[in-house]
Amino acid sequence: MVQPRPARVLMALPARDFDPSEAAVTWQLLTTAGHDVRFATPDGAPAQADPRMLSGVGLDLWGAMPLLRRLPLLGLALRANRTARRAHAAMTRAPAYRAPLRYEALRVGDFDGLVLPGGHWARGMRAYLEDPVLQRFVADWFDAERPVGAVCHGVVLAARSRSRATGRSVLYGRRTTALTWALERRAYRTMRWLGRVWDPAYYRTYLEAPGEPEGYRGVEAEVTRALAAPADFLDVPADAPHRLHKTSGLFRDSDEDARPAWVVRDRRYVSARWPGDVHTFAREFRKVLEQWLERPEAPAD
Repeated sequence: MVQPRPARVLMALPARDFDPSEAAVTWQLLTTAGHDVRFATPDGAPAQADPRMLSGVGLDLWGAMPLLRRLPLLGLALRANRTARRAHAAMTRAPAYRAPLRYEALRVGDFDGLVLPGGHWARGMRAYLEDPVLQRFVADWFDAERPVGAVCHGVVLAARSRSRATGRSVLYGRRTTALTWALERRAYRTMRWLGRVWDPAYYRTYLEAPGEPEGYRGVEAEVTRALAAPADFLDVPADAPHRLHKTSGLFRDSDEDARPAWVVRDRRYVSARWPGDVHTFAREFRKVLEQWLERPEAPAD
């Protein structure tokens, strides 16, 4: 039996402030399986992860104080875990990571799979979510029905990308998940209480305008507005096994434990909520990718 060739996967990243867990754990699983992962940034320079998610520095109540900020406490729990930090260190040494493509150079036919990681710090993520060149590429990718995986705010990028064929969001008619308002609100309120002296909105990429209800600019609400029906946004059901693990925000999945994860697959599209889902997300995306390579019309090279 002829083995399918390695997949060519593109991971689109912002210039800065992407979530290191969502990008690096996915990269590690795909490359360990033998697939070729390339990267793209707006200017062709290597992307920079959100430094607070790597070090934890700045996530405590004293995060704005010059001397004390280097002594993280809560930040050690909120940052990426050891597995993700090690994966990120390895990813940033990879030649492909150090020589990314520009968004404007991307062509759908050059790749088999697309990964859209997220992040939340508005400083860098807004440019990623609002980039018209990247949105057009994502739209063309979905129109070609090729494998795509999106996590957290990466789903927002997909929701904002409009199909050339229909003029609607590429997620219209699909089922998806993304960062839920319950998770986003909990993180936001925690920072308002613990981190109010420096950056209370750290976990909110967009804040509501005067007169808008709370959560209107949250990820779940924006993504849901792009769907054919609100029921197409899938959250953890009330009777799901291990629901506390999945919804509390206190547990993250791993290679050995998928209980905390919530991942949704719709055809060749895979979505997840936050870094706590990323191991399971990456495995499910790899399945979709490898099934794509095994289809009868797949080229041999």
